[in-house]
Amino acid sequence: MSDLFLYGTLRHEPLLHRVLGRDANALSMDAAILPDHMVYAVQGQDFPMILQEARANAQGILVRGLTAEDLARLAFYEGGFDYDLEPVTVVLQDDSEASAQVFYPAPGAWIPSDPWSLQNWVDRLGEVTTLAAEEEMAYFGKVDARAMSRSMPAIQTRAWAKLFARQRKTGDPRNVAEDVVVHRHTRAYVDYLGLEEIELQHRQHDGSMGPVLSRNALLQGSAVVVLPYDPVRDTVLLVEQFRTPLFLIDDPEPWMWEPVAGMIDPGETPEQTAYREATEEAKITLEKLEYAGGAYSSSGSSTEYVYLYVGVGELTETTEVGGVETEGEDIRTQILPFEEFMNLVDQSVFKDLPLLTLAHWLARHRARLRA
Repeated sequence: MSDLFLYGTLRHEPLLHRVLGRDANALSMDAAILPDHMVYAVQGQDFPMILQEARANAQGILVRGLTAEDLARLAFYEGGFDYDLEPVTVVLQDDSEASAQVFYPAPGAWIPSDPWSLQNWVDRLGEVTTLAAEEEMAYFGKVDARAMSRSMPAIQTRAWAKLFARQRKTGDPRNVAEDVVVHRHTRAYVDYLGLEEIELQHRQHDGSMGPVLSRNALLQGSAVVVLPYDPVRDTVLLVEQFRTPLFLIDDPEPWMWEPVAGMIDPGETPEQTAYREATEEAKITLEKLEYAGGAYSSSGSSTEYVYLYVGVGELTETTEVGGVETEGEDIRTQILPFEEFMNLVDQSVFKDLPLLTLAHWLARHRARLRA
């Protein structure tokens, strides 16, 4: 049995429950402090780090009696964030001392920012982080903890998309809890994308339960697609980049012209993503967004939901160096007069479905935007 001092996100009991795979209420937990330490937010991240700091006290909890499997699960979860266990002495509320271990960040792995607040983190990201941990821990014992670090941003993006999906109601009277029966659900593969397999039955239109179906799906986050439009100059802006799936299907032209697009990061709204991606990919600043609808991009195979926008702004310059280099993006842009753009649409030059959808939406609303 082992005792751990938890100072960060694992103080959130729903998250601890997900990581351990058992009820956190069954654990022995006491409030504690680690003297001469301080908990800071990690620069550019949403989790904290602990550092030695004279005369400071790091608030946390002492969790006692953790099993070898508990420690292995915690090490797997924290391993994805480049943390290691070290021995410390903590002080309890009655001023007694206790030996414990704590997850320290690897030296130089992260840059500290401002002091970290558990409650602020719970309010913003507690739910999505707990949901992401459910997917991550499904690969415990199957995937190396270090390898999971590559997948964690995408897992968190998928968890954020799942929270959005749960709110996506249109009035259908059927009840998933009564009308869908799951026999087996397996998380089969994780990387930038996730692959899940499922065997289920669903209620058919005649009221009976259908046969057991074996299906799989690509798990993706929600995306934003925005077509920049300048109503004064009557022009649109397109971005071009290499698309690996086109190459894999033997398309001889895997460089594709499309609108600005990107995944919605945890904590972002679709609108915030649209403005951010326009700056990152096309080096432009949009003045406003026109919502053109939202839909699943390929409901038979993928969970991706796409929010469509026409972004209104001044389009005067193109770039040959768009995108985020750390994400491997190599993007260039072009500006086209609207009539030339629609002629290319009619000639089936473009292969991107969201681009075609936004082209037809813009054709319908162009006069209003120009007015």
